[in-house]
Amino acid sequence: MKFCFGDIVVVDGDEIGVVVRSWVGLSDREPNHDVYVRMYDGIKNYKESEMQRYMVRHKYLSEEELEYQRNAVLGL
Repeated sequence: MKFCFGDIVVVDGDEIGVVVRSWVGLSDREPNHDVYVRMYDGIKNYKESEMQRYMVRHKYLSEEELEYQRNAVLGL
């Protein structure tokens, strides 16, 4: 698993959330995570492939910050 309890992540394009629970599904073997997303004021489930690590420490990600994060993830 790439993420664990308390990790700050980006989901649904640009929404910021915190991992609150993690497990591996029996059928697809891909890690699943319940994430509290502030903008939804609730917990949603995401597959690990639908999440990115949050690397910038601002409330919202600007286009420039999204580019920096994308480059860091891709190793550019």
